[in-house]
Amino acid sequence: MGDVDPPRSAFGASPPGGHRQRTGEAGSAAVAGRRSLRVALVWAAVRRRADPAIVSAFGCIVALLLLGSLYSSSFLSPEYLLQQLKVASFLGVIATGAMIVILLGQIDLSVPWVVAVGGMMSTAVAGLGPVGQALAIPAGVACGVAMGLVNGAGVAYLRLPSMVVTLAVNAVAQGLMVVHTGGFSPQDASSPEMRFLATGDTLLGIPNALIVWTVIGAATVFLLTRTTFGRIVYAIGNRERAAYLSGARVRAVVLASFALAGGLSALGGVLLAGYASKAAQAMGDPYLLPAIAAVVLGGTSILGGRGHYLGTVAGVILITLLQSILSVMQMPEWGRHVIYGLVIVAMLLIYGRGRRNGE
Repeated sequence: MGDVDPPRSAFGASPPGGHRQRTGEAGSAAVAGRRSLRVALVWAAVRRRADPAIVSAFGCIVALLLLGSLYSSSFLSPEYLLQQLKVASFLGVIATGAMIVILLGQIDLSVPWVVAVGGMMSTAVAGLGPVGQALAIPAGVACGVAMGLVNGAGVAYLRLPSMVVTLAVNAVAQGLMVVHTGGFSPQDASSPEMRFLATGDTLLGIPNALIVWTVIGAATVFLLTRTTFGRIVYAIGNRERAAYLSGARVRAVVLASFALAGGLSALGGVLLAGYASKAAQAMGDPYLLPAIAAVVLGGTSILGGRGHYLGTVAGVILITLLQSILSVMQMPEWGRHVIYGLVIVAMLLIYGRGRRNGE
């Protein structure tokens, strides 16, 4: 008999083994396609949720680090980065209070002398003996809260422009401190607790000042995103009258926000006094423009109602690195202020136009 051909199905189909092979290849391709689709969907969601200003700020941080490494290789060393985060902590604490006020659509220009009051009053109380040393930090922060309450009362209940009220409080605080010191430089030294909080480290070599900023930042994120207080802050920044008509306690929230800002500015002064071992009358002057610039640079609308704390963190780090590089380049003080002013104006134009377009 002749050879018998292998069996074939109708229409010349391939044997079952070849069919299973093609089926497996098709299944693998389908799985790969589904995975690619999931990745694309996740990436699209991230792009929608990511704030361009925050992404840009972190991109600028990387660019500044690379630029600084051209001047010195130590810019990328862990020791240098940790030192910069320690320095950034002082500005970060102050900028946290500034952000809360800016979210309301207001501005706090009393920062310079609220910082000075916090530092000078804490060192003055520390000079009263052991009891004074224990009460130095709370006393300095309490003075800042009191000044913040004055600011908040003027804005919330007297309906005065925040710029005018906070400038007036800043001038009054300056006059009171001149009377307190007789016009001379403060002679009181900071307490050991203040120096430990500002310059010490307790956990894996992490500076205490950075831990303080981290705790304050975590509390601020919780306050703004998980509480009724935070929702009202954003509502006031978007439409104060609408928030009032909805039954929100607008005046109380504005008052509390300015009090928080004053307390945080004073705490920044306490940390600065501990860092330098003593206070100075003009110690808060270099922090007004950088604090506002850090908040705005991080994507918080200076018109209020929009912003994330992560953006403020990025802005603080960016400003600190920029200050470091400008110092290396021996940029004069007036040049730094020009740069901060240009940053604020540019971001105001960008976010102001974006908000108008959104409406």
